[in-house]
Amino acid sequence: MNILGIIPARGGSKTVPGKNIKLLAGKPLLQYTVDVAKASKHLTKLILSSDDDRIISIANQLKLEVPFKRPSDLAQDKSPTLPVIQHALNFYKDQGIYFDAVCLLQVTSPFKTTEFIDNAIKKFIESKADALVSVKKVPDEYNPHWTFKANDNDCLELSTGEEKIISRRQDLPIAYHRDGIIYLTKTKVLLEQNSLYGKTLTYIESPLDSNINIDTFDDWNQAEDYLKNNKL
Repeated sequence: MNILGIIPARGGSKTVPGKNIKLLAGKPLLQYTVDVAKASKHLTKLILSSDDDRIISIANQLKLEVPFKRPSDLAQDKSPTLPVIQHALNFYKDQGIYFDAVCLLQVTSPFKTTEFIDNAIKKFIESKADALVSVKKVPDEYNPHWTFKANDNDCLELSTGEEKIISRRQDLPIAYHRDGIIYLTKTKVLLEQNSLYGKTLTYIESPLDSNINIDTFDDWNQAEDYLKNNKL
């Protein structure tokens, strides 16, 4: 399967200015994802999608391919991910180059490993699902079978719509939430269904080491502490 790896990294981060190329333990944040993705056995091509000249310059120094500069309208605070991927696919389609699927790797999750990426791709291929996402287990206290919503009578009802609550923690079904570390989607689903997830969605559970997603300065400090404690 021909898989296009895309590392999206726009400029203009407001919570942590310059986040994607800010130095984390002496390395640009971008480099953590580039290094592990380059070592993947299953990515046919790896590229950067960015609107920012500084990020593109760092990517060039890291020998990461930058085939285009992302249009500014796809690099706003509220710009969705799907059009960014479609833009890259259509760029290659116009050149007669086609991929079976796309692997999206987020810079803000710096501690993923090459093994994790390759295991995700392997499961995606073997499952024959439309898409795969990385997930974390939802803590029991937030399990949808234990969460409530207020109804029109200002009374609580289970968010699942069930009438009876599951009383024992041991009987709760495992629930997951997507963590954004990796997305894998077939090209036909992305372009023809206009979807990241398709009709059949499989998953891979992220290891604990990958659970830091940098969005705020507190997250950044947590990542620095992790590196110090693990001497990476």
